[in-house]
Formats: sequence, C-alpha cells, structure tokens
Amino acid sequence: MTSASLLKGVGQILVPVSDVDRAVDFYERVLGLPVLMRFPGIAFFDAAGVRLYLANVPQADFRGRSTVYFWVDDVSAALELLESRGAPVRERPSIAHRADAYDLWLAFVTDPDGNHVGLMREAPKGLERG
Repeated sequence: MTSASLLKGVGQILVPVSDVDRAVDFYERVLGLPVLMRFPGIAFFDAAGVRLYLANVPQADFRGRSTVYFWVDDVSAALELLESRGAPVRERPSIAHRADAYDLWLAFVTDPDGNHVGLMREAPKGLERG
C-alpha cells in the first residue's frame, strides 16, 4: 500500500485551548463555524468537512500552538470581517508566494489561546488585494 492510498485526507485537527468555553465563543461567534458537538472540556466544529477538535488537553506533549488555514474568496474582506468581530490581527494580507498562474495571499488572526488562524487565497495575478 502506498502512502497516497493510505491517507485519504484530513479528518480532524486538534486545536489545544486553555478555556473551552472561551474558545467555543471565538470559533462559533467570530469565525462563524458550526458546532458539531460538545462534551465537558471538548468541542467539535465543522470547518467545511474537516472536524476541528478543541480541547484543554491533559497530556503536555499535545499542548502547544496550532495554525489552521482556511480558504477564502477575498483575504482582505475576510480579515476585515473577523477583525470587526473582535479577532486580534496577527498579520495583515500580503502575498506569500508568487506562482506563474496565481499569487498566494495570506493573513492571520489569533484565537484566545494564541493559536493562529490563517486566511488564504490563490488569486489571479495582478490583484491589489487578495
């Protein structure tokens, strides 16, 4: 079995948090992601078919920061909306990579625990904003 046939795609991403209720407020109210289910100390969100698993994890080796990147249609507009909802801006929109066919635009906000939330778009060449 090759690795290409073994791995079928991302099913779930752990986002370590210190306060699940505070994190749920951010991911639901600020990012606008739907809650799939909640249990004491954990919550699951649907991020366009990928499950985000928010937990105050007891194992030290699972604690740390994560960065979750979301595709958006307009990086600048998405950042403006998230900022208006109270998301702290870590990095304003900029071109991170120039390919022959597109420019990769990125911007970042942070959740209440300092986890990074990336906004990304492969935009047609020559746009003044992503």
